[in-house]
Amino acid sequence: MAKLRPAKCYRKLERPYTRKSKKKPRISYVKGVPESKIRKFETGDRYKKFPLRMFLVARRSVQIRHNALEAARIASNKFLSTKLGNEFFLKILVYPHHVLRENKLATGAGADRYSQGMRLAFGKPIGTAARVKENQKLIEVRVNEDGENMGKEALKRASMKLPTPCKIIIEQKNA
Repeated sequence: MAKLRPAKCYRKLERPYTRKSKKKPRISYVKGVPESKIRKFETGDRYKKFPLRMFLVARRSVQIRHNALEAARIASNKFLSTKLGNEFFLKILVYPHHVLRENKLATGAGADRYSQGMRLAFGKPIGTAARVKENQKLIEVRVNEDGENMGKEALKRASMKLPTPCKIIIEQKNA
């Protein structure tokens, strides 16, 4: 399995690189983009009306890789499903469009003979990231009043998987 570079290599906002297509077009598109690791964007009971809505909000503008978003979803979903059963709704609100590139360099003995170094160092696609602005909502959790503390804890656990400081906003529905 390929080893990932640290998130600090990709969290700065850079020029968007998003044109991807499965068909063979005339316009130049990004070729060979890996599939996003996010499997489900919505989990839980989506049809039930819950009185409390909680949001995980980014405090800084940043890029969040697709595997970090999936890790945050898994952490919060696992906590909520063990504590509340199916009495919650969780939704990822951002989508990773931006294609990340990496210029792979050869290392080891004799690497200088066949490595190109930084010549034509555009890089190959290695994954995708969501471009997040300051105060943008990332994850939504809906729960009943008795599950408020569980929802806060689930969002706190999700925020630990993301490369930006986050805050939790609670909205009360008057239904």
